[in-house]
Amino acid sequence: MSEPRRSARSLARRWWPVALAVPLGAAAGAGYAAVAPPSYAANSYVIVVPQNPGESATAVNFAQAYGRLAGQPQVLSAAAAETGRTRSELEALVHGTTSPDAPMIEITGTGASPRDAVDAADAVASSLVSFANASSKETGVRLVPLAPAAEPDKPTTPSAQLDVAVGGAAGLLIGALVMMTRRRGGGAPEPVAAVAEPVAAVPTPAAPERAAERGAPDQASEKTAAEKPTVAQKSAAGGGR
Repeated sequence: MSEPRRSARSLARRWWPVALAVPLGAAAGAGYAAVAPPSYAANSYVIVVPQNPGESATAVNFAQAYGRLAGQPQVLSAAAAETGRTRSELEALVHGTTSPDAPMIEITGTGASPRDAVDAADAVASSLVSFANASSKETGVRLVPLAPAAEPDKPTTPSAQLDVAVGGAAGLLIGALVMMTRRRGGGAPEPVAAVAEPVAAVPTPAAPERAAERGAPDQASEKTAAEKPTVAQKSAAGGGR
């Protein structure tokens, strides 16, 4: 077998999880983009105008505050009655966005059709203007509609390119995880059987023999001492004479 073919086989055995998972993930993303229901978005703009000239910083601060109130019940209740939706449904479809350096509020409405998105955004913007202007004497600012929402030309979701890219990235991640799992499971070294080597016998010192040799003179001296007559025995023998 030639070297290029061998290298190709080695790469195929190593990288097949990624090569399989990336196309499958991209295909899944394309399938989602084909079957997912479309969603449209429209933007309506409201500007905060100070009643006293030179208070632009105050207008920016109130724009930040009213932008947070765009999704609150006191604003959504009137807008829900105008659009024919419930307040909870409208809360999921509309949100407000503000700028840190401009007294402008962007109201974004979403819907299953371009007309639904426009109606949701304009209804919440109109309700927010009415709610804020009811207390304009106390706040010193007024809300003025800047631009109504326009019908979008195409849906914001699903996006075929984005969904295919996300699916391919997910497939790449899954394939890499499978590769790591296979490498950990199959790369463990096999246990090597321990070979018992013969151990040379170490001669032990003949301790008992040495002890016996040391004890032999002691036994001879004891025997000699036992054969010698004691002084008492000698005296007894002399008296008998």
